[in-house]
Amino acid sequence: MRIATIALAAAATFPALGQVNININVPGVVQVAPPPPRYEVMPGPRPGQVWVPGRWVWNERDYVWRSGRWQQARPDYVYAPGRWVQANGGWRWVDDQWKPGKPPKHGKHDKHGHGHDHDDDGYHCPPGQAKKGRC
Repeated sequence: MRIATIALAAAATFPALGQVNININVPGVVQVAPPPPRYEVMPGPRPGQVWVPGRWVWNERDYVWRSGRWQQARPDYVYAPGRWVQANGGWRWVDDQWKPGKPPKHGKHDKHGHGHDHDDDGYHCPPGQAKKGRC
């Protein structure tokens, strides 16, 4: 009995060491940040098609990579790829969209002589290409 009393008294003297961890599951929010995008070589242009870059997909346990693919272009619309954004203490996927606008013009150069394959109207530079000066 005396040992139990001593153990109880010892436990009562260290209340700050106990921690409570509450994990609230918000639908559509992943608590684990996605890995950085993988570098993919974008195949050469295809008339009437838009490149949809690869992305990380959450499968309820872990992220898995879904490779990029070509998708049929929509006349008078610009493709804006989906992306992971921080939200509600985690990460949420925002689906890709088609926005009204002109398709990107290719081969433009800025005042520094750098080539750009986009206007600021929703064009997405594929992962890894900006570092190589291609976007």
